[in-house]
Amino acid sequence: MCTVIVRTGRPLTLMGIRDEFADRPWEGPAEHWPGHPGVVGGRDLKAGGTWLAVDPAARRAAALLNGRGTPAPETRKVSRGDLPLRAVTSGELPDTDLTRYDPFHLVLADPAGARLFSWDGHGLETTDLPGGTSVIVNTGLDPDHERVTANLPRFAGDADWREALRDPPSDAPEALIVRHELPDGRVFATLSVTLLTLAPDGVTYEFTDMTADQHR
Repeated sequence: MCTVIVRTGRPLTLMGIRDEFADRPWEGPAEHWPGHPGVVGGRDLKAGGTWLAVDPAARRAAALLNGRGTPAPETRKVSRGDLPLRAVTSGELPDTDLTRYDPFHLVLADPAGARLFSWDGHGLETTDLPGGTSVIVNTGLDPDHERVTANLPRFAGDADWREALRDPPSDAPEALIVRHELPDGRVFATLSVTLLTLAPDGVTYEFTDMTADQHR
């Protein structure tokens, strides 16, 4: 149920909201990957990749969401977490065999704009995000999704995007900050929020650990 919000312009603003099972181990943003020097992001300790990568020197960011469609065969499947790393390094969607990946949406942004790559297990669709503000959810650019219709107006104009951090966690379909307690006792929740701006003269990067005491 992750959400990515993008506002084009000078600067380009991007917010990445990561929702995941609370018991999946991860660590906060740093330069975790020697093969991608200078790239910063939080690291998923189960698979080793990331959900959002930033290359400050290149003024570039890539954010990943799980998609809907046909899963990759278990015998060939690889983690999607390497895609933001490779995309933010090259500035393109990696030239790779996408049939090895479960469905995904990948937002690749720089000061000039943002593109959305959507893979459903069978075909790839590439979309240039329009001017203004876009809200991307697990069904992609879906204007009728409850989270989009409820929240898109909040991020228009000169709104302070940090206000979203104050939302109480909810299991409502329109919620940006989520918390679901499953029958088996597991918790699926918003674990972190990343807010960044990309401008020709630099990058700002703010990371909020939503599991910290002040956000419980």
